[in-house]
Amino acid sequence: MANPKPKKTVKKSSVKPEVAKQAAAPAIQTASAEPVMKGFFARKCDKNENVLTIFKSPRIWGALIGEAIGTMLIVMFLLTLGLMQPLYLIFAVVAVYVVIAHISGANLNPIITVGMMATRRMSAIRGVLYILAQVFGAWIGLIIVNAFRLGSGSVSELPAMTEVTGETFWSVALIELLGAVILAFCFARALRFTRKSPLTFGFVVAGAMTLIVVIATIIAQGFFGLSDSFIFNPAAALMYQILPTTADGFGELAGLAGLALAAYIVFPMVGGVIGFYIADITGRLAGAGYICDDYTCECDK
Repeated sequence: MANPKPKKTVKKSSVKPEVAKQAAAPAIQTASAEPVMKGFFARKCDKNENVLTIFKSPRIWGALIGEAIGTMLIVMFLLTLGLMQPLYLIFAVVAVYVVIAHISGANLNPIITVGMMATRRMSAIRGVLYILAQVFGAWIGLIIVNAFRLGSGSVSELPAMTEVTGETFWSVALIELLGAVILAFCFARALRFTRKSPLTFGFVVAGAMTLIVVIATIIAQGFFGLSDSFIFNPAAALMYQILPTTADGFGELAGLAGLALAAYIVFPMVGGVIGFYIADITGRLAGAGYICDDYTCECDK
């Protein structure tokens, strides 16, 4: 008879499967981990969109018309009721932003458009066209309101911003800057709701506008004694007669005009860029965010 083959003995590993998985997990995470800020400055919009291709599709015209109409409605509201009616402001802004959100993204403000361009969410040519459409829409809104005023024979004047002088420049400019940063930050964080829940998007933007109006009113009137000194929309500011019309000489007129443009246009646009970058940086660092349920709170990795 043939001798039976000896049985092979297999030594059991002394390391438990759970322990082995835990030991291997850090190595896998280290190998797949990527820098948090990788691709931060990457282009987030259509790479093929440029001055030669943007007009090949009729969609750009729909977006520009939407920006013009939305800005026109906002300016008409501001020229009639103004910023000091927070309840009306919330519902008016929500209505306009919800209606325009699916048409153009509802920027309706050069502050937002410049921030979108700076963070490469929007091509330069689209951003420039949006700003032109916003200014045009604001101008149409001014014409409509002024036509009703003149047709009614009313002696009341359209609202105008307080003239910016050397003494008030920094207070007005910094209020505009702060408001623009808050508005741009909230808008950037609300972009995720534009398609899925435009109503949420509209309420976030309206809430942000109400917030900055309250803060600006307290700072401007309570600390500096200023009224009608903020607008947080460069397109609308141009319709508020921010440019001086009288002065002792051309040099003084040019100087006052430069102060007004810097306070109501340049500083808010810079604030828009800062707000968008703050939103992007905090979003990158937070990852998926901090999630709470009924029992525990933890960072979702």
